Amino acid sequence: MTQRLITHLRHVDLAVPDFAKQLDFFSGTWGLKAEHSDSGLAFLAAEGSPEQYVVRLREATDKRIDLISFGAKDRADVDTLAGNLARDGVQLVHEPTDLQTPGGGYGFRFFDNEGRTIEVSADVAVRQHRAIEEGESIPVRLSHVVINSADPEGTLAFYEKHLAFSLSDTLMHPRMGNMMWFMRTNAWHHSMAIARGPHASLHHASFELRGLDEYMRGTGRLLRQGVEKIWGPGRHLAGNNTFSYFLDPHGNTVEYTTELEVLDEDTWHPHVYDFSNPEVSDQWGTANAMNEFVARKSFNDPDKGLFVAPPV
Repeated sequence: MTQRLITHLRHVDLAVPDFAKQLDFFSGTWGLKAEHSDSGLAFLAAEGSPEQYVVRLREATDKRIDLISFGAKDRADVDTLAGNLARDGVQLVHEPTDLQTPGGGYGFRFFDNEGRTIEVSADVAVRQHRAIEEGESIPVRLSHVVINSADPEGTLAFYEKHLAFSLSDTLMHPRMGNMMWFMRTNAWHHSMAIARGPHASLHHASFELRGLDEYMRGTGRLLRQGVEKIWGPGRHLAGNNTFSYFLDPHGNTVEYTTELEVLDEDTWHPHVYDFSNPEVSDQWGTANAMNEFVARKSFNDPDKGLFVAPPV
């Protein structure tokens, strides 16, 4: 098995046509903090996270994922991973170099099997952060990112082979077969998941809140502000985390969650869960029913792939 050199999820970078509206949503309604921002570019931090930012917004004609960023332990691991990928024929966007993004660091970018840009970095400066207080319904950190894939089996194989992601659990349906794969880079149940979809795109980005009370307060706050809720509140079986899914102003699905399961990796064995069983989707039974209309909301607009985002 390939040695796991990825340590954690850092940030997700999004391009949007209406930059001002998206920035207002994330920095106001959603509860992130805009820092290091410029005209048409914003870096949004989670107050409880040591990461310099968890979302980057860029003004662009086309809506898309610019990149997904992961951390590595040190520069040596960054170099090793870049060398392994190049040796295996994976297309690099650029070789390891000093980064010019907030916090600096050392990293490189490459295209995955469906043309998404992925970044791996180390030595990024730790952001001054704080403990989120009781009752404070703002994100602590970026929990996970879920991507749609027209070739989910191929995408699963790519991340297992080249990045040593581990499979935690799979969701299946008796008529449709396997539909979602939960992948981990550390003991958290998943940092990324792959959903079967009509095209490559963002399925959703999920943000961890302090606890159940803060999660429910945040869910209620968004409902009162008229943000469109897709699904929730509830608690999944795979990962055992809570969920409330909303749509941002550009139709991206974003999630409030908490209590994502931490696994004993030495003893964990992946499950295959049948999500036609309502208790698999929602153990509590409080969420609206998952159906094709709810699912379609998270298909999102297709990403065109093989796009080199600006270096910042």
